[in-house]
Amino acid sequence: MNLARSPSSDSPSRLTTGAGSADARLGQGLLRAALHEVFAAVPADSAAAAGFALLLALRASPGRPVFWVRDVRSVREAGRLYAAGLVELGADPDAIILVHADSTRGLLQAAADTVKCAAIGTVVIEPWAQAPEFGLTESRRIAFAAVRSGVTALVVRSGAQPVPSAAETRWAVSAAPSAALAANAPGHPAFDISLLRHRGGIAGFDARVEWDRDCRAFRDAPLSRAVPAVPVVGARATQLRRAA
Repeated sequence: MNLARSPSSDSPSRLTTGAGSADARLGQGLLRAALHEVFAAVPADSAAAAGFALLLALRASPGRPVFWVRDVRSVREAGRLYAAGLVELGADPDAIILVHADSTRGLLQAAADTVKCAAIGTVVIEPWAQAPEFGLTESRRIAFAAVRSGVTALVVRSGAQPVPSAAETRWAVSAAPSAALAANAPGHPAFDISLLRHRGGIAGFDARVEWDRDCRAFRDAPLSRAVPAVPVVGARATQLRRAA
């Protein structure tokens, strides 16, 4: 039996996903005061990557707001967040602060300033496409701010190839089929996640997880007949290359 832990049961400095298979590989969990990257695995998975990052942010931010900085080009391409959909995922739309930046430079400045604020739980940063301005120097700037403030920073990368960065972990995420509920109702949002890089030396691994909104945690996806998962974030696919 997989008993997903609630956010409050995590260490003040570490964050578990709640999914037994992933947490067993991660050991003590993910550093909270750090920068983590989430890449869309294939072009059609930009919504899945954004959704996974948002759900991880909810788990990392009990009682504190999530600050999401989006490039306006991402908004035009993928659409705006849907409040009713957020509620279905167990999120409070009023606890998510959205900022739309009109350039990558503006987005990075807003993100760096917000990560310094210890009152924020998590900052989700969504650049547009490759965003060459977001390189090693800028990622270090945000990572150092996260260490000082204790804030978790999650960068969502769609239409981008991995480049050297100061991220503590790097993930590739894709949508996965979900297991049907009673009466063949659509199942919980499910994801295939791959750890591509870990600065602490943990070897890469793959896992399939689903989101339990009542526990506000991920859990191991059951092996059963698959049905299409409920969309996490409505989005139109962008032109991406595989994040390897």
